[in-house]
Amino acid sequence: MNLKQLANLLGLSQTTVSRALNGYPEVSEDTRERVRKAAIETGYRPNRAAQRLATGKAGSLGLVMPIAPTSTNDIHFAEFQRGLAEICLTHDFHFVIIPVHPQDEEQAIRGLVNSGAVDAYYLAYMRARDRRIAMAKSLPVPFLVHGRSMGLAEDYPYLDVDNETAFYQASELLVGLGHRRFALINGEAGLDFVARREAGVRRALKAAGIALAPSSISNSVMSDEWGYRIMADLLARPERPTAVLAASTVLAIGAVRAIAEAGLKLGDDISLIAHDDDLPLLKPEHFSVPLTTTRSSLRDAGKRVAERLITALNQPSDEASPLQELWQAQLIVRASTGPAPSTVGRA
Repeated sequence: MNLKQLANLLGLSQTTVSRALNGYPEVSEDTRERVRKAAIETGYRPNRAAQRLATGKAGSLGLVMPIAPTSTNDIHFAEFQRGLAEICLTHDFHFVIIPVHPQDEEQAIRGLVNSGAVDAYYLAYMRARDRRIAMAKSLPVPFLVHGRSMGLAEDYPYLDVDNETAFYQASELLVGLGHRRFALINGEAGLDFVARREAGVRRALKAAGIALAPSSISNSVMSDEWGYRIMADLLARPERPTAVLAASTVLAIGAVRAIAEAGLKLGDDISLIAHDDDLPLLKPEHFSVPLTTTRSSLRDAGKRVAERLITALNQPSDEASPLQELWQAQLIVRASTGPAPSTVGRA
């Protein structure tokens, strides 16, 4: 089944069928749905080369992914990509990932755009005053930032979670439970969301007259191994923390293991709150002691990024779509948080 045959079957022009399949707004919803159903029933798949010639579009979204020798597998990235891929599949878009060395990222983005291989792309792993944003503004295709960049005017399209407020509220909960000795097990230093989470903790503790010592803040890859190492070190101190915030449930796995090995009871001897990205194989309610979390779905974020990019391509004048979205995380209280113990010492 080719485009001409599909058009003849439906009694429509090839142009109308093509525009319906590519989401052009001037095609009525009834016609679009009729064409979509016929394409599914007949097994029609557009010829990518012909489609590109006819529309000037590649039908692809892109990402340039920095890969360093020290990089590790990141299930958070995989979960985000799963959501993005689901929407690409629904709209018959391809997704292109170009791995590069971090030092070559900007050059690779320019090359990807200039090649015509993608119609739009997104930026991830944002840092303070990230130079990629100014570069993205200068390129002739739509882009979207997953996250934000401290120190820059927010005049670019983004989707982000309000990480500062999430960790402010989590810290405020622990302060209300009487905790005064805190620790933060955070992600890698330099990343924007990491800095915002630390800012949220500091703001809540400052309001309560509590100082967060530099030695109580750690930055690492978000893995269970590092969660274990950092928590074990915290518990070995003469004055261990009674309240700990972790940047992910993956870090929390290791932290909980260290707490158990120290003979402490989570929720009684020490309280723990982690950020939950809603990873399907790592549910906080399934921990031996269910985790209190700040929750925001990474898969939903991936879906939304794809939806916005595809909308920007198909309906460039759509003024209903927001330029920026700031999602609020949900604070879910479970058994891993409780009142501060009256006396604290070594395990």
